[in-house]
Amino acid sequence: MTNWKEFADAAPRIFAIFNRRHAATGNLCMLATLRADGYPRISPMEPRAFEGEMWIGGMPDTTKFKDLARDPRFCLHTATVDTHVSDGDAKLWGTVRNVQDEALHQRFANKLFEDTGFDLRGEKFDPFYAAELTGASAVEMNDSHMDVIVWKPGAPEYVVRKH
Repeated sequence: MTNWKEFADAAPRIFAIFNRRHAATGNLCMLATLRADGYPRISPMEPRAFEGEMWIGGMPDTTKFKDLARDPRFCLHTATVDTHVSDGDAKLWGTVRNVQDEALHQRFANKLFEDTGFDLRGEKFDPFYAAELTGASAVEMNDSHMDVIVWKPGAPEYVVRKH
């Protein structure tokens, strides 16, 4: 499994598309988890990159975090409203691990406050999920074709061109 920093180094094209789309939507993504009955759940959320990891954080006791506590698999998709996907989109998938490190939580809260004004300083984060990536893909539109870029750990990105 691969952390955010390793992903950035291994899959630079998908990483760039993800970051572009993530920023364009005000950090909004759609998180897919598995419900207790096995059906998928889609939830809006705002993942944040910090100290070489992608953090899947948010309000405690939400159903999406109960899903992840039961089954750590997820898919994260950059939000889009463009049916032509002219600015691309990206999907990441993998598992999460709950990181209980209060010093890290406070550094994260300080950076969040500095960046957004949202104040979680002094709060304990439980859960505080780091994404461990097991794959990613992205779409980029060009004049006459669409490129689907695919990546899995241990291999370079490759492109499937569709006309």
